[in-house]
Amino acid sequence: MSQPREGQAESGVDPVVLADSAAPEEGDDAEVYDDIVYDEHGQPYIEFELAVGPGSEGQRLDRFLSQRFTRLSRNRVHKMLAGGGVRCRSSGESMRKNSLRVRAGQVLIIRRPAPTEPPVVLDYAILHRDRHLLVLDKPANLPVHPSARYHRHTLTALMRRRLGPGHGWEMAHRLDRETSGVMVFGRRHGSGPVLKGSFFRREVDKQYLALVTGHFEGTQTIDVPLGSAKGSRILIKIGRRELDDGGQLARTDVESLRHGQHRGQPITLVRCWPRTGRTHQIRVHLASIGHPLIGDKLYTASEQEFLDVVEGGRPVAELEARLGLWRHALHASSLSLPHPHTGERVEFTAAWPPELAQLLAWPGS
Repeated sequence: MSQPREGQAESGVDPVVLADSAAPEEGDDAEVYDDIVYDEHGQPYIEFELAVGPGSEGQRLDRFLSQRFTRLSRNRVHKMLAGGGVRCRSSGESMRKNSLRVRAGQVLIIRRPAPTEPPVVLDYAILHRDRHLLVLDKPANLPVHPSARYHRHTLTALMRRRLGPGHGWEMAHRLDRETSGVMVFGRRHGSGPVLKGSFFRREVDKQYLALVTGHFEGTQTIDVPLGSAKGSRILIKIGRRELDDGGQLARTDVESLRHGQHRGQPITLVRCWPRTGRTHQIRVHLASIGHPLIGDKLYTASEQEFLDVVEGGRPVAELEARLGLWRHALHASSLSLPHPHTGERVEFTAAWPPELAQLLAWPGS
């Protein structure tokens, strides 16, 4: 399956490029920073502060930094120091000697080149906006939150750029990076908590469309408790886990809508109603009945294939080609809920994405 090509987004943001792997997005030394800045030569960098705690009093500077940045070799730490990448906040002076001793209470300012982020789809559509409610259509392959691997290439960063850094909207729920469709936001100090309450009380009706492998017929309710996958080497993987073993109740209703073929094999378009909101719920439930999502790197591919990409250096494009799609085929198509200000029930829909319509069309695509 071909990948989306570069093209200018209608909103004037960056062009659309494609997809990286569905690897874990957290790291042991993820850096949190407000934005990318540029030096006098136009090179992007980040700056952040490190405070020296009492337990590090008198420690060599290079050792202190190596312990804080576990992914950096000692040689890279030395190069960072020699290049003036560390300075003392109180004096403003660069700290270039490896053997300098740090003092408790000292604050170091670290400057590092901005990380290269995996390319993503850098745009989103606004479906609705009023004073209390914002509704977006999130594209596939756009992470919602910053992480070790993504910062500028996230929905929250794009919203800051498009709506302003103090826009005041907070999300009421989340979607996985490769899931597209409807997301709702409320005001941080107003309608946001109201919306989250609606989700907590299960007053929100969510419908998803999905393309699954195989021929699925009729309707089915999937009641499979979920938790961390037992015996898996993949920390983020979810699987069946009984309630007395730490699992949580999970229920999804599924209905077949249309059948087709992809690469000579049967596929089915299904509508899903998640009655609970567990991590990866629809993806795991569909896989549990033998009909995993087309393109799902975590639940359709084998565990070894996933690890070959994440740890072994296998190009993700190879796995995507094997799976037949650069994203997993799950789309949050419809969401209805009480309006956080009026209480009136409102519904929002997001059109069936074109890359999924190429596999199997659906009204609105």
